[in-house]
Amino acid sequence: MDKDVLAAIAAVSPTFSKGQRRIADYITKNYDKAAFMTAGRLGEAAGVSESTVVRFAADLGYDGYPSMRKALQELIKNRLTTVQRIEVARGMISKGDILENVLTSDIEKIRYTLDDIDHAAFEKAVDAIVGAKSIYVIGLRSSSALAGFLGFYLNLLFPDVRIVNQSAASEIYEQVLHISKGDTCIAISFPRYSRRTIMATQFAKDKGASVIGITDTESSLVAHIADIKLYARSEMLSFLDSLVAPLSLINALVVAAADRADYDLESNFEKLEKIWAEYDVYEKTE
Repeated sequence: MDKDVLAAIAAVSPTFSKGQRRIADYITKNYDKAAFMTAGRLGEAAGVSESTVVRFAADLGYDGYPSMRKALQELIKNRLTTVQRIEVARGMISKGDILENVLTSDIEKIRYTLDDIDHAAFEKAVDAIVGAKSIYVIGLRSSSALAGFLGFYLNLLFPDVRIVNQSAASEIYEQVLHISKGDTCIAISFPRYSRRTIMATQFAKDKGASVIGITDTESSLVAHIADIKLYARSEMLSFLDSLVAPLSLINALVVAAADRADYDLESNFEKLEKIWAEYDVYEKTE
């Protein structure tokens, strides 16, 4: 089930029992906390039994309480302010276990991404990259690091790669002004979603470009716009989001594109190595 929990509560609220109204009231006022509670803990906070919480989730149309809690977590990704994220994180991560918890979470997100990835969509994305006249990479705010990384390596492989820089809205449109049919736009968007990324992606779509969306869920607006959708798990960690799984997916895209490109990869990098050596790009080691 993929819908806003608060909207589901509002739609069904006239049929709630007294206990269900207590749960609904608590979730509506404290959804940032409820998203990370067990059924028992939520029941305790709302003053009802754990079994009432489980039935509440079923009555809303979810497969079970874990499904409703996951939907709540998706809901808050883009709703919480930075201060609220920090407050929630304090209850999720023990200070003594931060290193282990964060690294373990990142490993899990890569595994979930691999388990859920649409292989056919991945292959289509590689074809769209390799066959593009020009490649535009859009990713702003926290996603700008991913866009810069992807653009850097694609630029070593293809003749016309353009990274849309973080700038004023009008300047973003200037950077994608000439995008057209035959071009490929790669839009990268993770919570908290950048409005300018959405606007620039829609502009590219309207101009006839093929759009690859790299995002976290089907509810992301980039996913609604994109022709080809690739999902990678992200995780809210205090005031930041872990983007390890999206970066791993981007690594796979670059490697696959290099493998499929119709040119001599070794010869290309031999030329680059000569240039790097001539201009002392890298520190020389003994």
